[in-house]
Formats: sequence, structure tokens, C-alpha cells
Amino acid sequence: MKHKYLSILVLFSIISLPVSAQKKKKDFTPFVNPFIGTGGHGHTYPGAVVPFGMVQLSPDTRLEGWDGTSGYHYTDTVVYGFSHTHLSGTGIADYCDVLFMPTTGDPKFQNTQYSSSFKKKNEQALPGYYKTKLEKYNIEVELTATKRVGVHRYTFPGSKQCNIIIDLKHRDEVLDSWIEVVNDHEIRGLRRSKSWADDQYVYFYAKFSKPFKTYGIALNDALQNGQSKVEGKNVKMYIQFDSPGEVISKVGISSVSTEGALKNLDTEVPDFDFKKVQKAAKTDWINELSKIEVESSNPVAMPLPQANNAQPGYGYGGYGGAPKPKTPVVDYAKMKQTIFYTALYHTMCAPNVYSDVDGQYRGLDQKTHKAEGFEYYTVFSLWDTYRAQHPLQTIINKKRTLDFIKSFLAMYDQANLLPIWPLASNETFCMVGNHSIPVIVDAYAKGIRDFDAEKAFTAMKAAVNRNQFGLESYRKNGAVLAADENESVSKTLEYAIDDWCIAQMAKMMNKPQDYAEYTRRGQYWKNVFDNQSGFMRARVNGGWATPFSPTDINDYYTEGNAWQYSFLVPQDVQGLIEHMGGKQNFEAKLDELFNTSEKLTGRQQSDVTGLIGQYAHGNEPSHHMAYLFNFTDAPYKTQLYLNRIMREEYKDKPDGLAGNEDCGQMSAWYVMSALGFYTIAPGQPDYLLGSPIFDKAVINLENGKKFTITGPGNSDASFYLQGMTLNKNPYGKLFISYNDIANGGDWEVFTGKLPNKLFMQELEKPVSKITDNLIVADPYIISPSAAIQGGSISISFGCADAETQIYYTLDGSTPSATSTLFTKPVMLSATTTVKCIAVKNGQSSFVVQGVFTKK
Repeated sequence: MKHKYLSILVLFSIISLPVSAQKKKKDFTPFVNPFIGTGGHGHTYPGAVVPFGMVQLSPDTRLEGWDGTSGYHYTDTVVYGFSHTHLSGTGIADYCDVLFMPTTGDPKFQNTQYSSSFKKKNEQALPGYYKTKLEKYNIEVELTATKRVGVHRYTFPGSKQCNIIIDLKHRDEVLDSWIEVVNDHEIRGLRRSKSWADDQYVYFYAKFSKPFKTYGIALNDALQNGQSKVEGKNVKMYIQFDSPGEVISKVGISSVSTEGALKNLDTEVPDFDFKKVQKAAKTDWINELSKIEVESSNPVAMPLPQANNAQPGYGYGGYGGAPKPKTPVVDYAKMKQTIFYTALYHTMCAPNVYSDVDGQYRGLDQKTHKAEGFEYYTVFSLWDTYRAQHPLQTIINKKRTLDFIKSFLAMYDQANLLPIWPLASNETFCMVGNHSIPVIVDAYAKGIRDFDAEKAFTAMKAAVNRNQFGLESYRKNGAVLAADENESVSKTLEYAIDDWCIAQMAKMMNKPQDYAEYTRRGQYWKNVFDNQSGFMRARVNGGWATPFSPTDINDYYTEGNAWQYSFLVPQDVQGLIEHMGGKQNFEAKLDELFNTSEKLTGRQQSDVTGLIGQYAHGNEPSHHMAYLFNFTDAPYKTQLYLNRIMREEYKDKPDGLAGNEDCGQMSAWYVMSALGFYTIAPGQPDYLLGSPIFDKAVINLENGKKFTITGPGNSDASFYLQGMTLNKNPYGKLFISYNDIANGGDWEVFTGKLPNKLFMQELEKPVSKITDNLIVADPYIISPSAAIQGGSISISFGCADAETQIYYTLDGSTPSATSTLFTKPVMLSATTTVKCIAVKNGQSSFVVQGVFTKK
């Protein structure tokens, strides 16, 4: 009876356990290769970080140059030290704060003196862990981290002089710094610097597992004898141990104070158990990565491209140290999982927590604030991440997405502006658009609503109605004019996307007047569309900028050209199709985008990479374009081009990314596309279908439900859709709704090696069309030049909207429907201000003006 009673108790205890405790989560960390993206132009770092952590503890091997923005490049062989903050895949350098470097012998303060060579065969990188060996000193370095603390483990040789150099001058310009010895186990200090962020504070507090026998603090590389605290713009120090063997350093950081850094340190790492911290970091990654489980049963050994093992010492899976295989083969299924889970890992390296354990953080107003009930984040590369990174997080990280939005609103409170590209406690105003707006709207549309929606809506309108970056020109003219602002075409298109998002928010919040206004503004893309060439072009003097070549990279576009921006109308794809002359012409234009042999022209732009034709996967404006075939009569081409992009632009090697990782966007595109769906316009309820690449994928949702995707036979050779079921019922759509995913279910996809055109034609196509509050596109003036050379010139007028009437004046007055109707070319022989409007069904466009000067 006693044994039976105990059995019942044990059974009851098991039943009472939470679900998470009953079922151990799968460990996908062996599939993560942190070296992917550290070569080429990926700009990632290989060091220790936990999901969305404040600390990114990583080696610094490169001090300058575009490919050194993260502080590390895979091709480097010299390391300067190990700093506590790094940016993941950005195109501009910053961070790399508070450098630690272990050395032996007499301490040196010049980085050229204390740096050391290292060998790739001795490098290892795993989620939450990094290891290398300093050849110069024979010191083994291991790094791990918690959310706000970096932990170093140095194994010194038997030297009497074993040092740790702390360099506060390392990398960017120092505005102020200080360092202080607290006792023979502890130091603290501040590094305040200027780079991409104009004024960044990093307070730190460090504790060491063994007492240092001596120390020295240098100002301008000169030791300040007898000083326990030194302040200045070039402060460095050494601490020295006597044959210590192993020394563990743990370093907490804070934007607020050394007290905040200490509290972070003591809370998250109360002891010096390196393995315990490393294990906890791995557990964090196991929990996050298991949100999506993918399986592939295609274990075919395939020849490994020579480029994959051309780098000496580079080991499969990112571990390093593995000898080059005698037979260059690779488990293809495992390689796909490595690419996938490394991509998922990269989507969780940013944004980064910025609030301390007590909630305090430095705001954009440089004042100390406290996050109540949420964690405050920074490093939002919104021009990039609004496209896929944030939509992915709305599926798998709803709670964290809510914290992102609350962070946005806190920034609005501090700076009277929603963030554009916030970095630390600074707004960098980098890139174009106001893309916290689509992030908020997409989250709200997907049921993430536990925030002040009225404040958010007010903040959105304030963002797009300020006078900055061409917004005044945009509102006044229905487009940003090239004479008013650089990158005018890109800004017009991105602003229109934001405005359409505001309209969707207004609709959800029952604000009909706002819905009408911002729906109209969401159509301003029409005012930079040239129906004659079929491209988005800059407006100059009432007409189009000339000369024009769609391959030219110039000041009218942001990191791109007309090819890469002429399809950027995700909010009104069917409107764009109509303006391009119908589905057949649109399909042909897309085909030409991917297949043209024309090369880039114009200025050099390093960001435009990963080219397939003129499609540039290495930069974000192209990311939705393959999905646009779903709106044509050849939707199978979406699957064709997606398959090509995933095969060609993502590799399991250091230069395995087509371009900058950009804080998760490059990887989020892959994660969503590999699952078989993608959002082209955040705020829309549906995702467009591609083709899943795994036999099975399970999205473990925060509500406890699972969305399972199965695709028996999916492979690089078998990717064309042949049939689908959703929850055992035939599925006949080229899109899937957010609710279908969020409610859990089973989506089965059958694929084949040849396109099933009949099946594809029968599928219901997605809808992306603005039908309410339609505008009339601005007309344009057609002229040989703005100068009247000789006797006279002839001008005409055109409009992208069909069936419009164009009225004009030649005396500088504002035209109306009672002005002169354009019916034939107009001759100008004297200096003239020409104004025109387009009218359709009694509705008028904006007034367009050109000035023609007699020479």
C-alpha cells in the first residue's frame, strides 16, 4: 500500500508539472555556425551573446574599413582584444566598447604592441560561447555571457607577469572616460564615445576571480603613478597577476551608472562559475531556437564546393578546429539546417536590451528613465527589419514585440519622435522612412495590443507630418521633388508605405477621416511612376530627371537604382500592375529584373550585392520581389526564383550572406522563405506563399499551439507546388492568413520537379490593391530641356493615370478645370512658368510646375 501511495504521488507530481518541464526542448544549437556572415560583407561577429542581450562579448580584429563595422572579419589573423558591445551586420561602425586583452610580460598600452596573432584552427564559436588562443602569449581565451554581463576565462602560461589590459580608447572617438580601482578584485569605470551614435555612455564594473598583485593606470599612454582613479580621453590600465593559472573576469555594463553595472553583475553572475554561465547561455539559445523545429530527411552526401573549405581551419558547423576532410563531401540536409538555424540565431542577436535589471536606462533625452513592466530595447535597424525581421518576431516572439513597441513609445516620450534608427541613447536618423510605423501596425493587426494605441497613432501622424527629410515636399507635391531632397524617389516610396500603414491603423481604430487621408497618401507612389519607361523616376522641373538609365545608382535612390525601386509598392501591387500595363507586362518586367545581363552603372555602392540580374538580394528593397509573381499568371516563378535565391545567396561558410546581415533582416528573409511564406506588406493579414524547403517544420507558438508544415519530397530539385492541404482539407490559395498560423494547425505541401501550371492557375491569388479614396496621379511635363535655346521649344504633357485630362497655364497662375486643356504640343519662346494638373472624374491631382528659361 505504501508503494502504491508513493506511485500515485509521483504520478500526480508529473501531471502537475508545467508543460515546459515535462518535455525537454530540442537542442538545435549544434546547427548554429556563428562564423556565417563574418566574412564577405556580412558584418556579423562570432562572439558570445544570449538572445537579444545587452552584452555582445567578441574579439576585435579590425579597427577600420567598411568590412570592419562589427569589429571582426574572418580573414583577419590579428586580435586586439575582446570588447563587450558589437553590432550585428550593420553598414556603419560603432560599439566595441571596453576592450579587455590578456598579455604576459611587461604591460604595453599601444594596441600594435599588445595585440596578438591567432590561428583559425584554434577558434571555436557556439551560441553563447567563443574560444581562441593568443599565439603571442600562449593564452587560451574563452568568452561567455548573460544578458548584461560578459564573462572571460583566461588560461595563462606559467609566467610571473600575467596582465589584463583594459583599453577605453579602443575604436571610436572618446568624449570622456575614467577608470577606478575599487580593491584588488574589482575595477569600475565609464567610456563615453562618439561615432555613429553621437554620445554613447557605457559604464562598467568588473570583478576578477583572483586578486591582482599590482596595477597601473595610464593617461595618454603615460602611467599615472600612485593614482587609483584617472579620467581623460585616452585612459588605459593594466592589472597584473603572479602566475595565476586561470583568471575569470566578469564585467557588467550599464548606460546609467557603475552602480547599475554592479547590480547587473551581481544579479546575473553572482559567482565565478564560468561553465554555469556558459550552460545557462546555451539553455537560453535552446529555448529560443526551439521555437521553430525543422527536419530534413535528405542525408545525401554531395560534393562540397571548394570555396566552403578553402579557408584554412574552417570547420563545419562553425566550431573551428576541424581538419579539412580528405573527401570534400557534406551532408546536404544538415547543411540546410545549419543555414536555417544560424539565420534564426542571427534574428535574435538584435535588437538589444538596454535597460538594467532594475529597469533603469538612459533615454534619447540623455536622462535616466525606468522601464516599468517591460524591457527597454535599442539597436533597431528599422529600414531593414520592418520587412521580415519584425514580422517574424510577431509570430514567434509576441511578448518581446510588445516590449519593442513600448520602447518605441518611450522614445517618442523622450524625443517627440518615433525611432528611425536608434542606437544606444541616440537617434542616428539613418536610412529613409519612418519604419517603426509598420512594425507597430503589423503587431496591432496580429493581435499584439497591450499598449497605448491612441498614443501610438498620435506618434505615427507626428512622425510623417514633421518637416524633415523631404516630408514637407512630399505632402505639398504628392512626391518628394529631387530639387528639395536627395534620394527623392526612395523617400517617396517608403513614405507612401508608412502612410498606408497609418491608414490600416486608422481603419482598425475606426478613424474614417484619417483612413481616407492616409489611404490617399499611400498612393503617392503613382507620382514618381513614369508610365513611358515603366520605372520609378525622380521628379525634376515638372518632368523626369534626365539622362536616365535604370541601372544607374545615383542620388535619386537610396542604395539602389530604378530597377531595385520600381517594384517597391507592396501596399498596392495590383495598382502597380495596372500602371505597368497589366499582368502580362508586369510578369515580363519581373522576368527582365531577374534575367537582364545589364550591369550596375553610376556611382559605386558597396551595399548593392547579391545580384541576380538587377535583383539585389544583398540589400533590402529587393527582398519582396520574387513573391510578386504570385500576382501574375505565372505564380510558379515565385517558387523558381525563391529556390535560386536560397541556393545562391546563403551558404554555410563565412561569406555565406549576400550582403550586410542588417540586424536580422537578411536572415529573417531566409527563415520565413524556408518555411514557405512571407509578408510583403506588414499590416496586411496574409502571407504570400513560396515553397517550404524542409520535410517538416513546427512553429511552437507562445499560446501553446503548434503550426506544422510538412512537405514530403521538398528539395532543391523539387520545389514547385503541386497541391496543398490545411488541417486535412484541400487548400487552394496562394496566401495563408496570420490567423491560420496563430491558431495552430497542419499545412501540408506537395512539390514536384516541374511546375504544375494548371494547379497554380486554379489557386486564389492574393490581394494587394488600394480601392478607396483613389487619387489622380500628378501629370508630368515632357520637354527637351529646361532651357529655351534659339527660337523656341515644344513641350507636351503626360500622366500615368489613363483617361485623365490635363489642364495648364503659362502665366504662373494655378490651373483648374477651366484652364487650357492640353490637346497638342505647346510652343515656348520666352521664359515661362508652366503649371499643370490632371483631372479625372472631377478629381484633380497636385499642381505640377516647371520653369523654362530663355537663354
